[in-house]
Amino acid sequence: MLWLGVLYLGSLAALFITSLWSVDAFGGNIERIWTLDNYRDLFTIDVYRTITVRTLLIAAAVTIIDAVLAFPVALYMAKVASPRLQRILVIAVLTPLWASYLVKAYAWRGMFASGGPLDAVGLSPGYGLAATVLTLSYLWLPYMILPMYAGLERLPNSLIEASADLGAGTGTTMRRVVLPVLFPAAVAGSIFTFSLTLGDYIAVKIVGGANQMLGNVVYDSFLTGNNLPFAAAVATIPVAAMLVYLTAVRRTGALDSL
Repeated sequence: MLWLGVLYLGSLAALFITSLWSVDAFGGNIERIWTLDNYRDLFTIDVYRTITVRTLLIAAAVTIIDAVLAFPVALYMAKVASPRLQRILVIAVLTPLWASYLVKAYAWRGMFASGGPLDAVGLSPGYGLAATVLTLSYLWLPYMILPMYAGLERLPNSLIEASADLGAGTGTTMRRVVLPVLFPAAVAGSIFTFSLTLGDYIAVKIVGGANQMLGNVVYDSFLTGNNLPFAAAVATIPVAAMLVYLTAVRRTGALDSL
């Protein structure tokens, strides 16, 4: 609790306090005068509203895509594969996490490039939002597969067999037996995919074309614009979004079932 309170919550408090300061327009020095101008700019300037909405939609899209892709993989790993194959598949899912983030992002850049493998078969979306969503979905997919696999592994096979013995079809068994157990695990995975996407800015620079996300605004405001207070204000948006998301998830009771 001391570690959480001092280092984590303390840093968030420092971030919020910094966002209430301003920068001297001439000298570029931070003025420790309380003001809401940074937040006023965020909500009144169209470009920042557009970037905020774009970031939230991309995070939601990545989470949904990863959930759809992870479910059959996790189900096969937990309920179909033999114990030996399970271990092999877990290693296979973890292996991409050992590779460099930049290597994987640039590999996808090569896939989307003109004359690349996808372009050769007419499937390349080019650099832009679609490329960003696909790249981030690939990067964070293991974070969705592993919680789903752990959740489904806890589901007793006897419950599935009992459902079949009572005359339930595959769809009914999935809906009334598997999904209630899977939902908390999917929520746990979505916390990773949603939050990691909200804060990402490197993949967007590599495959996103001219599109930006909130992470890019923070990066540019701090390093290029030398405006730490505004960067701190932008950084509070993902934090607030995750607090809202966690509150909504908590109301469903999913977190209590983890």
